Amino acid sequence: MTSRHFRCLAFLCACFVCLGATQSFAAAKKHPPVKPINLNTASAAQLEELPGVGPVTAKAILDFRAKSGPFHRVEDLLAVHGISRSKFEKLRPYVTVAPAAPAPQKPSPKPPI
Repeated sequence: MTSRHFRCLAFLCACFVCLGATQSFAAAKKHPPVKPINLNTASAAQLEELPGVGPVTAKAILDFRAKSGPFHRVEDLLAVHGISRSKFEKLRPYVTVAPAAPAPQKPSPKPPI
């Protein structure tokens, strides 16, 4: 391999590293949600809007909710695998806990006259 080929290869490698760093930086710079997300009704896509939450953490939150039932307080997030105290503190302003909306009730049939 000539020195010219080596320099070209080194340049291309540097370009790929810079491109990867740029994409990582762009992904890390997501904007937090405008209003708090309800942990009891949020979808995976909604959870991924939260700072520090990607697909793996969103799935862990949904799995925890499915296994343990609805969240009673925001601090319950600390029981989810992958959520540390520091990650929780970053999430706290953007999450809330409210009961899930009740299913609509069917109107009761009128008694015969």
